[in-house]
Amino acid sequence: MKKAIIPGSFDPITKGHISIIRAAAEMFYEVYVVILANTEKSRGMFLKEERLSILNAAVEELKRDGVDNVYTAIYDGLTTDAALKFNCDILVKSVRNFSDFEYELNLADITQKFDSNLQTIFIPALPSERHISSTYIRERIKYGRFDGDDFAPGTVNIIRELRSSSATNS
Repeated sequence: MKKAIIPGSFDPITKGHISIIRAAAEMFYEVYVVILANTEKSRGMFLKEERLSILNAAVEELKRDGVDNVYTAIYDGLTTDAALKFNCDILVKSVRNFSDFEYELNLADITQKFDSNLQTIFIPALPSERHISSTYIRERIKYGRFDGDDFAPGTVNIIRELRSSSATNS
């Protein structure tokens, strides 16, 4: 049975991410959604532990819908090493547009150099979700736009809670 890993910074997870996770969960025996550091990005809006809390809230919603083969983790290291740790043979990447595909295709080539047994598959974003990115969501959070439209299910309240506690601690 094939196991898949979906790596990302998930700062924060979006409705689009959840659609990809759901699709992967239908294709694979187990799916590991793993928060990794993206060295090309700054620290981000949320700490890794906060991202995991938000991710877990979204995965709980999936479980309520009967999706029970998705697991979450934080991993400090290379994606290929995380895949090895979780015994995954498939790397799932989402693409929203041609630019995403070109970028991810280059990463897939690099991944093959690290682990020739780890195959990358691409799942296109749903047309209704192609505009959604974590950057877009962070901007909405920054300006208090917590209406839930593009946020991952189950995450709006936890994001509100995290933002209000960080504002209190500032």
